[in-house]
Amino acid sequence: MTSRRALQEHFTVPPEGPESLPKRRVVDVLVHETADPEVIVAEFAYEFTLPDDSTAKVPCVFVMRVRDGRIIESRDYIDPIRAYTVRGDLDLLITSLRKDVS
Repeated sequence: MTSRRALQEHFTVPPEGPESLPKRRVVDVLVHETADPEVIVAEFAYEFTLPDDSTAKVPCVFVMRVRDGRIIESRDYIDPIRAYTVRGDLDLLITSLRKDVS
């Protein structure tokens, strides 16, 4: 994502999305300062509400460079297997990985 609009769309949960997609919200936010004043480390989790009303968390770590109040770079670390499993898309991930191997 390279624009504010793309980021906003990514982090905004659509009010009425497809019923098959679990609802998601950001929880457990921790921000760590580093020796470089432009760099922060943000820990958080996506908490998904599943169709049976149970919840599942996917932990995330973002390493961001912020300049003049704007994120100019971000490296995002998320457990893809857990994320795809929670969303019910594990088969999609496996299929994608198989394509890359063959």
